[in-house]
Amino acid sequence: MTVSKAILEFLKPRKRGEPVCAKQLLHLGNRAAVDQALARLVRRKKLVRVSRGFYAIPVESRFGLLPPNAGEAMEAIARQKGEQIAPAGAAVANAFGLTTQVPLRRTYVTSGRTRTLKVSGETIELRHAPPLAENARHERLLRAIEWLGPDGVEQARAMLLTLKPAERRTLARRAAGMPTWMAAAVSEAAYAGQHLQSQRASQKKR
Repeated sequence: MTVSKAILEFLKPRKRGEPVCAKQLLHLGNRAAVDQALARLVRRKKLVRVSRGFYAIPVESRFGLLPPNAGEAMEAIARQKGEQIAPAGAAVANAFGLTTQVPLRRTYVTSGRTRTLKVSGETIELRHAPPLAENARHERLLRAIEWLGPDGVEQARAMLLTLKPAERRTLARRAAGMPTWMAAAVSEAAYAGQHLQSQRASQKKR
């Protein structure tokens, strides 16, 4: 069996469009043989080059063969590199309905280094975030609020109140590292009930 055929057989059980790193194919031949086989398969349109060193079987659609979705491919590449990533910027704000703006460039926070990648023909920006913001709903909302900025603080307050009390308290514990306007919104949301009780108690004493 040729290296090209061996690569296609190896990729067959995988989800169509799921990228594989060339280094994961070295059990099928030496690096030069694998690289040459991948190049031939791309020319024959059996594979698409997703990003540097990553390849996938193209996705079939009514429009013909397409490269994999850039966002899904990026997540798969990050997993294979041992990185954690999570959406940031306008994309996450859009997901929460805080904006109708569709970002021209996807932005992610990552546990890896800051860099820009070309994935499926799309430019993706990765920003190192120490510690990496997790992908829990309250973490994603915090990134959306950061993107909105001070002008969107009223929207931010309304969205924060949709979180569970425990999630609001979790965010409030990190207020020291936030801009003042964001810390105020997070703190108010976290202790809203407590603040109201304090006001009522004060009014009764008068």
